[in-house]
Amino acid sequence: MSSRLFKKVVKEQEQQQRQRHETEEEEEQLKDNESESPDSGPRSSINPFDLLNDEDDHDDDPDQETEVADESLVRDEDKKELSTLLKTSNIVLTSNHKSKKKKKKRNKEASASSTDKVERSLDAALDSLSLDVSSSSHQPSSAKVKLENAKVHNNIARQHTPSVLQIDPKYLNVENELRRIFGSKVVKSFERSHQTGSSRQVRGGRRGSHHIRKTILVSPSDLWSRWDGSFSMEFLETRDGYSYFRYVHSPAYTLAQSSFEVAQANHDLNSVANILMHHPYHLDSLITMADYFKFVGEHQTAADAVAKCLYGLECAWHPMFTPLQGNCQLKFSHETNKPLFKTLFTHMINMDRRGCHRSALEACKLLLSLDSDDPMGAMFCIDYFALRAGEYAWLEKFSEEYKSDNSLWLFPNFSYSLSVCRFYLEREETSQDSYPDSAKATSTDLMKQALMLHPSVLKKLVAKVPLKDQAFTNILKHTYFRSDETRIPSLDHLISIYVERSYIIWRLPDLQKLLRDTAQFVIETLEDNKSEAKDWACVREESFSSEKNEYGHLLVHDFSDAVSTLPPDNLQNFVVDPRMMGEAEQNGIQANPLDVGQAPPQRDVANRNVLAVLFESMLPWANYGDGGEGRGGDEDNQNFGNGQGN
Repeated sequence: MSSRLFKKVVKEQEQQQRQRHETEEEEEQLKDNESESPDSGPRSSINPFDLLNDEDDHDDDPDQETEVADESLVRDEDKKELSTLLKTSNIVLTSNHKSKKKKKKRNKEASASSTDKVERSLDAALDSLSLDVSSSSHQPSSAKVKLENAKVHNNIARQHTPSVLQIDPKYLNVENELRRIFGSKVVKSFERSHQTGSSRQVRGGRRGSHHIRKTILVSPSDLWSRWDGSFSMEFLETRDGYSYFRYVHSPAYTLAQSSFEVAQANHDLNSVANILMHHPYHLDSLITMADYFKFVGEHQTAADAVAKCLYGLECAWHPMFTPLQGNCQLKFSHETNKPLFKTLFTHMINMDRRGCHRSALEACKLLLSLDSDDPMGAMFCIDYFALRAGEYAWLEKFSEEYKSDNSLWLFPNFSYSLSVCRFYLEREETSQDSYPDSAKATSTDLMKQALMLHPSVLKKLVAKVPLKDQAFTNILKHTYFRSDETRIPSLDHLISIYVERSYIIWRLPDLQKLLRDTAQFVIETLEDNKSEAKDWACVREESFSSEKNEYGHLLVHDFSDAVSTLPPDNLQNFVVDPRMMGEAEQNGIQANPLDVGQAPPQRDVANRNVLAVLFESMLPWANYGDGGEGRGGDEDNQNFGNGQGN
């Protein structure tokens, strides 16, 4: 359409508005004209095609005459469609080739505008169903329905809120943290120096015989066996926003487990090694071998065995199992789930011993999120890892948001760790010239609260750290800090775990000063108000009222950095879990079927594998003869085992 024609139409539309005030006779005449053409719909008072023809009659432009001629040919065909289009869009189109393209374009615009109108109507309908109280005040009948919808919406939003135990997978990798601490060059040179011994094994075997699957928890070795799929994980149910899972064993794994139980009852480590030859991912056998190598001083080999356990456990994860989000539960009550908790706890301690505190924190968060009952006591070391990793803000957030049966500040570890956490946060705020949050207690207030609630911690810390300042000697002479026991079994056990786990933190002079000054302030407070000591004693008794040690299943040495070793003569007992030995002694059952004075049975070496006999000869309880020669052989084996530890 040319610009001239468009201007003409615009002028005529203005005339339409002026003619609205004409007489009723002209309107009746227009109605009669519309009734003469029943096929056409309702039209405007002036036909735009007539306007174009009338205007073109007075135009001497030959191009315009051509356009009018073309329009007269197709007018009858497109009259109905164009009249409807003109009514909705108020735009006149010509019928030449160029105008047809514009007509299609404007049709799309008209459809888009109609779609927008439909969307606006839908939005208006949704607004009418809004959960806002103000919008529903005029509809009291639907108030209950909208309130229930609001509750459901809040529950869904709460379920999708990121958990405080959400795990960052990049910090789970120990190699990444070692690179951040020492640099990539140092880590690579260390790996090269330790790969020289294993390179010969790689050359002898076939390279690329199987693909090692990449995992999150550990970095698998190329020398490990292919994952055999001997166990898997099944989905149980979804409850309260958590998904519950359980490990399931295959028939072949169940048969290997029966063989392991027989070897465990006989304290036969050679049979355990034989099981691993046929079932390289048998979890209990790997855990047993890891304990053995730890006792003889081969800590790297023990850590590799634990990592291999975690590799097999992760390969068996269910596709719906997403533990890094903190929304999956793997209950410890299922027997098949227990190896994951033990290996993950051991892996966490190994990472801490290597100085990878950030990775140990992520592993601790994972351990705590898998079972809300916390069977491994991750709650009593997560604060230590957070302080060593410098995650002070996260620790405060965790203490505020994590839901527990008791307030976390009542536990000895959190009571003291939150004060240390606030001490470092105050130092950061001072260095950044920012104002401290007045709504939060100061580090001195939190330390005073910790000393008033758990005064027996101070004496144990002075002995364990040790704190040789004369001021602490004078403080311990006060009656309130004189005792190192509370006579509450559960509380005393937790205090022992805290001191064993976190004593190294108190070697810093700044924290010693905070502890010393606050303890002296507590003594001054008690001299002014002696009844305050009784009030805090009541709080302790109400918080830990059980006469039985509720945390007796948590061994103190499991939270220690020191590696416990046994004499070679007693290594045969390590095959049995120390917890099982304790229960057996309480029930009057002999855990070790062999008497201490009784010599172990003699073993025949005829028609046996040479490598198996060599490995068995390393075991301190192996006996291949009697008399002086047999004893001499045992002594040699013991010395050889001790040489491995060195």
